[in-house]
Amino acid sequence: MIQEFKDFIAKGNVMDMAVGIIIGAAFTAIVTSLVGDLINPIIALFTGGIDFSGWFYVLGEESFASIEAATESGVPVFAVGKFVMAVINFLIVAFVVFLLVKMVNRIKDAATAEEEAAPEAPKGPTELDVLLEIRDQLKRSA
Repeated sequence: MIQEFKDFIAKGNVMDMAVGIIIGAAFTAIVTSLVGDLINPIIALFTGGIDFSGWFYVLGEESFASIEAATESGVPVFAVGKFVMAVINFLIVAFVVFLLVKMVNRIKDAATAEEEAAPEAPKGPTELDVLLEIRDQLKRSA
């Protein structure tokens, strides 16, 4: 069983998947920063100062100045801003993945087209053709 596990881990697909997960985690951190630090301030600029990350509704009678204060007090909070940020993150990641898949497909199509377009090398005479030519030359010289 241990040997089977070692064989499974040593396969190229598993290693490719591991690299993809690590790069994906790093990419997610970049996208989260992009949305939180760059996109949200731009949206706040156009919406009159509304900061999506702090957009929340308390499910109760109390009111709080920030989402952190509400969650610390244990009150149920409907965090609309966090959801909007997650949707924006998803859309950005999905768009980048779409572009990557499109690029990979384009490269595969180009490789396939090159293989199809490569003409076959001209074939030389067969063994029978050579023997017949030798026979004909022998007949002429005799």
